[in-house]
Amino acid sequence: MDIKRVALDAVNETIVMTVVPMDYKGQVAKRINEKMPLATVKGFRKGAVPKELVEKQYGKSIKQEEVKKVVDLALERFVQSERLNLLGTPLAKENENFSWDNEELVFEYEIGLVPNFEIDLEAKNKIIKYVVVADDKMIEGQIARIQKQFGTPIPQEIVEAGFDVSGTFVNIEKGINNPTTFSLDIFKEKSTSDKFIGKKVGDVVTVNTKGLFDDAHKLMDTMKVAHDDVHGLEVDVDFTIEGINSTELAELNQELFDKLFGPGKVTSLEDLKANIKEGAENQFAEQADQKLLNDVTEFLIENTKFDLPAEFLKKWLQTVGEKQLTPAEAEVEYTRSEKGLRFQLIEGKAMAQSNIQITFEDLKAFTTKSIRQQMAQFGQTNPTDEEVQGIVARVLANQEEVKRLSDQVVAAKLLDLFKEKANPTTKEVNYDEFITAFYGE
Repeated sequence: MDIKRVALDAVNETIVMTVVPMDYKGQVAKRINEKMPLATVKGFRKGAVPKELVEKQYGKSIKQEEVKKVVDLALERFVQSERLNLLGTPLAKENENFSWDNEELVFEYEIGLVPNFEIDLEAKNKIIKYVVVADDKMIEGQIARIQKQFGTPIPQEIVEAGFDVSGTFVNIEKGINNPTTFSLDIFKEKSTSDKFIGKKVGDVVTVNTKGLFDDAHKLMDTMKVAHDDVHGLEVDVDFTIEGINSTELAELNQELFDKLFGPGKVTSLEDLKANIKEGAENQFAEQADQKLLNDVTEFLIENTKFDLPAEFLKKWLQTVGEKQLTPAEAEVEYTRSEKGLRFQLIEGKAMAQSNIQITFEDLKAFTTKSIRQQMAQFGQTNPTDEEVQGIVARVLANQEEVKRLSDQVVAAKLLDLFKEKANPTTKEVNYDEFITAFYGE
């Protein structure tokens, strides 16, 4: 067998395989001989059919099967021996002149190659690393929410200012049907809150989504509207009142502090504020890191130029998956996934250039930390090492979990790399300013 590569450009090649009789004839003859005792042809007893007739009836299909085995194995070994870094898998080219009657058979396969490129992690950029500070306004607001959350609800018959209202927002056309509870001060305009004053359980209040809240993103929480739809959404929604409550606020005393943080860990209002500030800023730091990772990702995709075997990948997308795609569907799928593919390649190159590797110990340490954090959230603040490692072992026995956690370890290592190399500008902001920056609004 003769196999060669024909380069079309830097990322597209054709593998040409010429199969000669000696590659398959021996195995075909063996299969024919095995078939003879079992062959049935009208006019002959089973097992007494002349070899020529057996070859005529079964020879072509056996030849096709054996040649396919030879070609598949040779193609796999050739890709490995040439150390080809493929995108997708080889695609057989159609040949109008191909005939299984020929002794010498030529097969051609299209392949798409991973492009060669370099990335400059230290390139000049305008990326900002946000440090989000919990200001006094946020802390006081959180204390008020805590007092209300741990306060005593008092059922009421008629809505008054400052009451909480429970019910369901509905707009059939937009698919809105979401139960929620809110305080009347959630609305941007007092005139909207006034619509609820004096209403009873069972009453329906109609409001319009445009300008309903000071932040349109609240539509995502109260009505489960998708982020892409919140801006400019202008529809009427009906709210059916299902419950009305006033709240007797919880006192800021040791009993409340112990409920929140455990016995004796917080003993004063100043301690409470400090804990709220620390917890909020730790949470903000995770969001700020995600923003930084997103921004560096976008920068690298926009500024790292390389060609992809686009036409090959579109054809390949038509053949993979349970349902074959039309050319138009493959075009849409390629457009949707191209940016992700580019970053996947950039991510791999960044790790290779910086010699970043993911070891089992990295994965185990990351999983252990995650398990301890989750246990702490459920009140298990001091689990034994034996308990934690038992859970870690069970988690890492699940291949899907290993893949998910490995992706998180990679993201964490890349984030550390980007912080070091990209040299972003640090900017201190409050949470409202950060949200504006995060959504670009």
